[in-house]
Amino acid sequence: MSARKLNIAVYPGTFDPITNGHFDLIERGARMFDKVVIAVAASPGKSPNLDLETRMELVKKVCASLPNVEVIGFSTLLTTMMHEQGATIILRGLRAVSDFEYELQLANMNRAQNPELESVFLTPAVENSYISSTIVREIAKLGGDISPLVHPQVAEALRNHYTS
Repeated sequence: MSARKLNIAVYPGTFDPITNGHFDLIERGARMFDKVVIAVAASPGKSPNLDLETRMELVKKVCASLPNVEVIGFSTLLTTMMHEQGATIILRGLRAVSDFEYELQLANMNRAQNPELESVFLTPAVENSYISSTIVREIAKLGGDISPLVHPQVAEALRNHYTS
């Protein structure tokens, strides 16, 4: 009798920075899947405000309470990294209808590259539905209070980043 194959989900993103909305999806994904790999994309084309190591470290701190969550960095095709991780599930969040068209296009492209990949979409809790990393960065840059939107260690890291 063969061993049961683990359901490994990968949640890819830039996480610049990780928000309470991201964590909500990670926490729920950790209940649904045997293992969740948070894949922090290098994304040099997006010119992230925080470097890859800082973003990975913040994700690790925020997700420290979740034993079946692993954090990695990547700069390859998502489908290549998924193969390396032995994962077949891509976890993605949908905040609004406007996200759907882009996410559907990505899901279809990923499946065209590897037909075994499945995308699973979760919607955020209502209190997180308006949060985006872009909005958090803008508020932080202008010295606003981001504490309701991110983990305390993320708020501190952003305050330090934008005041130095």
